[in-house]
Amino acid sequence: MHASDRCFTATVSRKPATRPQRIALVAFPGVRAFDISVITEVWGSDRTLRGVPPFELRRTAADPHTPIPLRGGLTLTPDRPLGWLDDLTPTDLVVVPGIEDPEAELPTPVLDALRHAHSAGIPVASLCAGAFVLARAGLLDGRRAVTHWHLARTLAARHPAVRVEPDALFVEDTGVWTSAGTAAGIDLCLHLVRTAHGAEAAATVARSMVTAPFRTGTQAQFIEHPTPRADRDADALAAVRAHALAHLAEPHTVASLAALAGMSPRSFARHFQATTGTTPLHWLITQRVAAAQKLLERTDHPLPEVARRAGFGSEVTMRQHFASHLGTSPRDYRTAFRHPGSGTPADQG
Repeated sequence: MHASDRCFTATVSRKPATRPQRIALVAFPGVRAFDISVITEVWGSDRTLRGVPPFELRRTAADPHTPIPLRGGLTLTPDRPLGWLDDLTPTDLVVVPGIEDPEAELPTPVLDALRHAHSAGIPVASLCAGAFVLARAGLLDGRRAVTHWHLARTLAARHPAVRVEPDALFVEDTGVWTSAGTAAGIDLCLHLVRTAHGAEAAATVARSMVTAPFRTGTQAQFIEHPTPRADRDADALAAVRAHALAHLAEPHTVASLAALAGMSPRSFARHFQATTGTTPLHWLITQRVAAAQKLLERTDHPLPEVARRAGFGSEVTMRQHFASHLGTSPRDYRTAFRHPGSGTPADQG
């Protein structure tokens, strides 16, 4: 399986609606202000009026009474001690922001708290160079992990027991999540919302942040600087992707998409991979899975009709791709994430 395929694999596990999902942001000197802002924007805003489940985000630290300095003259004021993690359950989440210096010393209480949370079955996620924190805690030993492409070799050299993915945007391995640099942290946070609460909740959060609900591909698309010709190719490919999204129910092939871009199939496939980090067909399948998720959440359409509208052609094909991408079936996904009041005449149109 390709690394980018694994980025989207997660077993659907909807939490009981007994209380808000609790999110523990683990803070300490040296964490990145940008990552804290991302975590706060995703889980710290009340979007319940727009259908997003409530969250309880807390900023935890070894000393909750001491503000933590951040780069740029900012400070973070914790509101809970690290002991708050003991109140979490496997339906909750611990998130570690990226750190400015992967070689900096890390507080022992933070490492101990992360080990304890993971041993209690609580999912633990890190953004960017936060993977070095999880590695220092021993949570990545024998597991797949990713960090910023510029730091991947350093992570592998410093922690040889970690199976470093060189180019994935984010990966999960037995309850431990890691993500690549900066914007990939947004990708991971939205994906964690999606796996816990469904595609529509994640899309609502993404729309409020004016960002894409998810990106396909790998870090490879960002490593090399584009040339003017590559920019022109990217514009043509963007138009093709927009056309495909607007006509998902229609059959598409590499040849038909290449014709829209005015390229040969081979040239189109090569430029598409360089621009997006994934193949045209894998990108198309990912978009169709996302469209089917939304239809399953918001409408009462029979499964064959959902498959047709999403462009899969048959329910069997849709079921196969749901299994490989989401680790569940369309029927079980609908049961877990169908929104109350869905299936109205407006939805059926």
